[in-house]
Amino acid sequence: MRLISEDARPSGRAAWTAGSAVAVAAAATAGARAVDADSTWYRSLDKPAWQPPGWTFGAVWTPLYATIAWSAGRALSGTRGRQRAGLAAALAANLVLNAGWNHAFFRRRSARAGLVGTLALGLSNAHLVRRVAAADRTAAAALAPYAAWCLFATALNLSLVRRNPSA
Repeated sequence: MRLISEDARPSGRAAWTAGSAVAVAAAATAGARAVDADSTWYRSLDKPAWQPPGWTFGAVWTPLYATIAWSAGRALSGTRGRQRAGLAAALAANLVLNAGWNHAFFRRRSARAGLVGTLALGLSNAHLVRRVAAADRTAAAALAPYAAWCLFATALNLSLVRRNPSA
């Protein structure tokens, strides 16, 4: 008599989710270290009226990062071989671009560099969602708010470039 069926065994999803969470947390930490929203440069930028208040960014990014980790863990646990390697590479590139935007924008004090970074992140988001969707449609759908927020960030960054030509 079996007390636990084969279907009840862990699929490895928890391990993949934990690994993804570590990668996401590292990217979030690396990106956050570059942010200086109190700098004279950033405060002097002419910002659009539709820019959210500063506290919004932390409130939005926290659940988005959690969703990225969950989605990646779910999708990675359902893949093998080359599909898993491609998905892991797409995730890694996305996280580097995600953290890199903060460095391009805040550390370089360049709205233009930030715009290039956020455009690259948008392309990476599309690629990541496509890769995740090939493995797990539910996980891909969960990435929609992340991709949407990044599109909003691109529009905001573009507005900053237009309003601050010398930035």
